[in-house]
Amino acid sequence: MKQQKTNRPLVLAAVMLAMFMGAIEATIVATAMPDIVADLGGFSLYSWVFSAYLLMNAATVLIYGKLSDIFGRRPVLFTGIIIFLIGSVLCGLAGSMEQMIIFRFIQGIGAGAVMPVATTIVGDIYTKEERAKVQGYLASVWGISAVSGPALGGLLVEYVSWRWVFWINVPLGIISIFMLFFFLHEKIEKKKPDIDYIGTFLFLTGISSFMYLLVEQGKTAYEVPLLIVGVLSIVFFAIHERRTQSPMVPFHLWKVRPILIANLVSLTTGIMLIGVSTFLPTYVQGVMGENATVAGFTLTAMSIGWPIASSLSGRLLHSAGYRTTTLIGGGALLAGGLMFMLMNPDFGPWWAAASSFVTGVGMGLTSTAFIVSIQNSVGWHERGAATASNMFMRNIGNTIGAALLGGVLNSRLAAYLAGKEGAEGLTINSVNELLGEQTNMSESARFILSEGLISSLQAVYLVVFLFAAVSFALLLFLKKGE
Repeated sequence: MKQQKTNRPLVLAAVMLAMFMGAIEATIVATAMPDIVADLGGFSLYSWVFSAYLLMNAATVLIYGKLSDIFGRRPVLFTGIIIFLIGSVLCGLAGSMEQMIIFRFIQGIGAGAVMPVATTIVGDIYTKEERAKVQGYLASVWGISAVSGPALGGLLVEYVSWRWVFWINVPLGIISIFMLFFFLHEKIEKKKPDIDYIGTFLFLTGISSFMYLLVEQGKTAYEVPLLIVGVLSIVFFAIHERRTQSPMVPFHLWKVRPILIANLVSLTTGIMLIGVSTFLPTYVQGVMGENATVAGFTLTAMSIGWPIASSLSGRLLHSAGYRTTTLIGGGALLAGGLMFMLMNPDFGPWWAAASSFVTGVGMGLTSTAFIVSIQNSVGWHERGAATASNMFMRNIGNTIGAALLGGVLNSRLAAYLAGKEGAEGLTINSVNELLGEQTNMSESARFILSEGLISSLQAVYLVVFLFAAVSFALLLFLKKGE
């Protein structure tokens, strides 16, 4: 039977549609979170809504990458999209913050396949010379989601319901599955699947233990046992991966300097990214007093800067080289982080939007350069795992960032309220009312909570700036010609 030919333009469109779900997820949920908290309560669990999703995303992305190298990209991506859609439907039906967190776990399990496998498909069907240009097309997904995602999220929240920010994923995922089914035709080499079950178990155990500790930050009675389990799991995982013939993590790739630095910078920029996208809507709505649509606009600016810079990154890679391109991107990240650190409520949402845009430029320049470099350095049978390793580091950064920065926000706000005269009876969860209609809140209570949020979020953005500085410092280790 003759092998059917892949329709590259339509496959690219289907991949972009699948990636759009992930891109819109990064901004539309953050835009809706103030209203979700106002409806469901539980501001103290705010960071868990992001951490639950990011934890399972990070924990499964390497597994999906490896499975796609064994079974092919299409069936693995289909599985991921279906699980993601089930989680999305359930999130929209959540009746409490605890239910939302559980359903976000499910959504995250599916999301782990979408971004890395979709990106790998593009690496498969386009040549080395074409990849830099096509990565620019993929980055345009962020621009499309920027225009439609946060703005649509704000409108849905204001005029329909926050639940629709999850349900909007369903038609997108179904269309993407049908297009890939009919137009992507892979030629898979028949071989016995060699899945690293032991490595997978150790990895999931270790990562889950550490992420739980990060989110809870001393609030669990099982801190020491969890720490021991996490450390032992990661140590045994590293030993096992070096000995097995089919490792989940190809450690030998990390010996290549550009790949090592790309992955480390993806970790630090992942922390920055979640710090911006998670907490900026809270700042704009809770501190600046703007509505959800305006809060969405400030995130939109980052997603516009990202694809513009990604398109430029493809050209800069050819004309200026990998090191120069990434250093320019690192400089933009540094500038964006500084702008967030200096942000003041009096500056208004335009300053927040400008800070987002500059940060997006830095993300676009670095991320595109990283993916092109990594995919050009490996063959088909390692491309899925190699691409996933970079996505994994960014996801781990997102997860660490959500936990770390959520802890900074909660601890700083709790300390502020504890030492503030007139704050009796106010707790972290009082922010639920600040982000809602504030019908039963006095002017003095509103002022105290607003001031507490300003202080807490300034601490968050100080940490964001520090990670921008670390990102730039790491990029300096790249050598010319790499």
